[in-house]
Amino acid sequence: MQYNSDELVRTAHALADAAREAVLPYFRSAGLDAENKLEAGFDPVTEADKAAERAMRAILAERRPDDAIVGEEYGASAGTTGLTWVLDPIDGTRAFLSGTPTWGVLISICDATGPIFGIIDQPYIGERFLGGFGLAEMRGPQGAKPLKARPSRPLSEAIVFTTFPEVGSAAERAGFDSVAGQAKLTRYGMDCYAYALLAAGHIDLVIEAGLSNYDVCAPIALIEAAGGIVTDWQGGKAHEGGRVLAAASAAQHKAALELLSRVS
Repeated sequence: MQYNSDELVRTAHALADAAREAVLPYFRSAGLDAENKLEAGFDPVTEADKAAERAMRAILAERRPDDAIVGEEYGASAGTTGLTWVLDPIDGTRAFLSGTPTWGVLISICDATGPIFGIIDQPYIGERFLGGFGLAEMRGPQGAKPLKARPSRPLSEAIVFTTFPEVGSAAERAGFDSVAGQAKLTRYGMDCYAYALLAAGHIDLVIEAGLSNYDVCAPIALIEAAGGIVTDWQGGKAHEGGRVLAAASAAQHKAALELLSRVS
């Protein structure tokens, strides 16, 4: 497939800029309402989510009208180029509602093989993590820095993250606990920012379940560009979501996968 990677990267940045502008007026604002997508449980969506996705779709309609789009809030639209933009306007809406700056805007470009470029953008603290097409860097208040995942180390020295203590089903939670119980440190509640920290070389593993494609495509592109590994719990491709294991390097991935692959 032929495409101009520089133009795609410029478009991805334009989407991230537009989402920042759309979403920041809502963050930590008084009286922000949230709708609940679930009859049982709480999966919130706010006007900020919708405004950010509308802003990104408007740019794609102008710049890349023939590409497909998959967005969390407005669904899928078909394309003819073989490229798909996968958008999560606010990954971590619960954190957004809580005033916690660990949510982010997820933007990825996928072809038939999966993600080929991704951005995790945290508008409030001004950090943008990007990877793919030979790029792996973070741009923030202190300038640009390269992204490089941690080298291999034993599970006993690993730092493990997940978003929720309840990692899914009882079996999935037990699988997560089997890994976390052997690790040096376990932390919860970081949403997409955990994947950015892995790509930046600060943590070793992110283990989650019940994800959608828009939750994971951007992190996959970013982490792989930084030298990390992302698979499902059986070692296969993870870009459709489900059970996801992100690892900084081979040793961490092998040790975690040995335990997680036992989960039925």
